[in-house]
Amino acid sequence: MATNELVLPTLDDIRDAERLIAGHVLRTPFLPAPRLSELTGAIVSVKYENLQVTNAFKERGALVKLLSLSDDEKARGVVAMSAGNHAQAVAYHATRLGIPSTIVMPETTPHVKVAATRGFGAEVVLKGETVAESEREADRLARDRGLTWVHPYDDFHVVRGQGTIALEMLADVPDLDVLVIPVGGGGLAGGMAIAAKALKPEIEIIGVETRLYPSMWAELRGLPVEAGGTTLAEGIAVRRVGRLTLEIARRLMDDLILVDEDQIERAVNSYLTLQKTMAEGAAGAGLAALVAEADRFKGRKVGLVLCGGNIDPRILSSIMVRELARQEKIVGIRLIIPDRPGLLGEISTVIGALGGNILEVEHHRTFLKVPAKGATLDVVFEARDGAHAREIVAALEARDFTVERLGQA
Repeated sequence: MATNELVLPTLDDIRDAERLIAGHVLRTPFLPAPRLSELTGAIVSVKYENLQVTNAFKERGALVKLLSLSDDEKARGVVAMSAGNHAQAVAYHATRLGIPSTIVMPETTPHVKVAATRGFGAEVVLKGETVAESEREADRLARDRGLTWVHPYDDFHVVRGQGTIALEMLADVPDLDVLVIPVGGGGLAGGMAIAAKALKPEIEIIGVETRLYPSMWAELRGLPVEAGGTTLAEGIAVRRVGRLTLEIARRLMDDLILVDEDQIERAVNSYLTLQKTMAEGAAGAGLAALVAEADRFKGRKVGLVLCGGNIDPRILSSIMVRELARQEKIVGIRLIIPDRPGLLGEISTVIGALGGNILEVEHHRTFLKVPAKGATLDVVFEARDGAHAREIVAALEARDFTVERLGQA
């Protein structure tokens, strides 16, 4: 066999991984989601990998890789490069197994993620502005210290570990028609595709990437990879997929869908408001695809992987407020008014009498487009829906106020 020939995991390899992780990684629930079914038109069930100890699926592959090491490799320790879920998964299980772990993270990694990784027992090295620079540092440490690499996705054992998710999903719901899986480097989709296609050849495997990082999509089409930008789905913001995972995708992935940032954002909000569960941006990608291409999935039994729940609470709160604004349940308006006593009370009375709830009020008297004896008044209020908001605006206009809606796309 040529040394560069790729060896793909088999169903037996994934079943062996399932045996290895039993009792050490949570067998997460896979449950019907009637409200998501109503939203999308598909028959949706959700696999809640956000319930793992580190709140993400990465524990499966990391643990299988660590258990594959020789005693000498375990004694020398492991190194990984990650700014997120993989870092915490390696740190947690390495510490639990008594294996020293070093995690290289970009210098820009949020402090909360650095603290969490250290809290699981890893030595954290902050090096580089980019993931590529961090990866070079991890390579150097591996050589200098004799550490074993635990790659986040392009590894035989990591891939077979992630494939255990599909075993559990099909054991719980054997008649699934399609799996919709977020794709970053491809380890999750690759392992799940191997297991699912072996158990049920007719099942459809659909990958999902953010449009800003269409790395697998481009590779499968022989196109240059053009990726970059700030994405909510940083967990799948990968510029270079793995050799192993690309080969699995070529053989077993039926299609790959690209989704936009606003679609991911709304999916994260839907998980929170409809399912009462936390989904990070990457985890929202699958649901975003179902909404974006609803006709394709209508009436079909779809399995979604909620692959992680590690989202910054500040970002999550912003997403919730933005969605309320989209639904016109929070509305911003600007009025140009004469600067005289009592007018604010009059405006407040109009809004309150119609059932609106004022959240914020701000005067501006120095805008040059405002008359010297005038002011602008910005008001943010709650409404029941768009029709209610329009009713309030109409009532203000009937009092001869000029009203401009703020923040509308």
